[in-house]
Amino acid sequence: MTAETNEEFVVFLIGMRINKPWKIHKWLPVALAMPKMINELYKSPDIGFISHEQWFGRTTMMVQYWKSFEHLEAYAKNKTGNHLPAWAEFNKNVGSNGDVGIWHETYLSKPGTFESVYNNMPTFGLAKATNCVPAVGRYKTANDRINHKTHNN
Repeated sequence: MTAETNEEFVVFLIGMRINKPWKIHKWLPVALAMPKMINELYKSPDIGFISHEQWFGRTTMMVQYWKSFEHLEAYAKNKTGNHLPAWAEFNKNVGSNGDVGIWHETYLSKPGTFESVYNNMPTFGLAKATNCVPAVGRYKTANDRINHKTHNN
């Protein structure tokens, strides 16, 4: 299977790192803030959030898919949403003291700049966020998938 879309989108990677595991009172509130935001995002499709995947460990990682950078930035700055209070709380309780690390990376993508393949997987990642189609014919190889999206959109 592969992902197919003719739309631009944003891939947003975000996570945290537990630097001092014994300071549960510092990292647990950070960890618990994200589910509230994700629930908020899924409940309001007009925000521009599409889908996500996540992994847990000492360093957590979440991949989010957004309709645009403008949607992502608007959510980050929304004074009535869950993000700004969580960000203020982090800065008040942790800041730069080193107890908990946070990170994010943002990638802008458009047709012809990505390819994907999924084998023996449930609908996952970009295919879950866009359209999941069989990786056959014009989508059989990575080169086929990139070139089809580059030349036929």
